[in-house]
Amino acid sequence: MEVAEAIELRRSVRSYLDREVPDGMITAILHAGHMAPSAGNLQGREFIIIQDKAMRERLSNAALRQRFIAEAPVCIVVCTNFNRTSARYGKRAELYTVQDSSASIMNMMLMAQDLGLGTCWVGAFNEKEVTEILDIPSGVRPVALLSIGYPDDSHMAPPRLGKSIEHWGKW
Repeated sequence: MEVAEAIELRRSVRSYLDREVPDGMITAILHAGHMAPSAGNLQGREFIIIQDKAMRERLSNAALRQRFIAEAPVCIVVCTNFNRTSARYGKRAELYTVQDSSASIMNMMLMAQDLGLGTCWVGAFNEKEVTEILDIPSGVRPVALLSIGYPDDSHMAPPRLGKSIEHWGKW
């Protein structure tokens, strides 16, 4: 699949088939996340892969009871790692680790699309609860949950505003 096609077809999936995602696909998705740019190449992000049904259920409850998180066969918890970047960037490290994580998430979503999988980037969750569930250490912060699986429908992505360059202006 061409990148432009993956960008065009990608959408948020909230309904998944009860079908396991092969380890090779998970590895390819994680590799795409690791290949994203990062401030100073310090890679201030961490990925926690959740395949256990009971653990996905707990994460679903911590994410305002969004059921699709438990139903997706894979959930990747994307975390910032302030410890890795703070020595070089001080207070700015907080922003940079969020940017690093965001770039990784988008890469992973596009790779999943290329592999025929659906994803949903979830930011609505109780951070303290997710931290406790996963025993995440100090200096590492969960910033997103990424559900991954085979979509059980074929809805197209909703329309976008489609602002032209003229709308934004040229200088």
